[in-house]
Amino acid sequence: QVQLVESGGGLVQAGGSLRLSCVASGRTFSRYAMGWFRQVPGKEREFVATINGSGSRTYYVDSVKGRFTISRDNAKNTVYLQMTRLKPEDTAVYYCAADREFRLVGTTDGNDYDFWGQGTQVTVSS
Repeated sequence: QVQLVESGGGLVQAGGSLRLSCVASGRTFSRYAMGWFRQVPGKEREFVATINGSGSRTYYVDSVKGRFTISRDNAKNTVYLQMTRLKPEDTAVYYCAADREFRLVGTTDGNDYDFWGQGTQVTVSS
């Protein structure tokens, strides 16, 4: 069992930046692809970014490419989401997730992820 704890959310003005962190329990963190997803009340959960276990491969939803960066520090069991040039439409609860299946590239399907954090709220004001 892996526990994930997100932090770093908050209120920021449009154009600002935030860095989300997600700390994982356990000794096998480097084996897991990690993903960030977001959800707005009343809407479906949306894929944001993923990174493979080694950190060598990443993938983003088009709407955040060039603005968000996913990274990881396996020595700290932590995955990050650096968010820049934030827009009001980025407002959501952000969740990190771990996929215990070995993959060369993380997936965009939330159903492939086995463990989820509790979420952290990001609010971008216009």
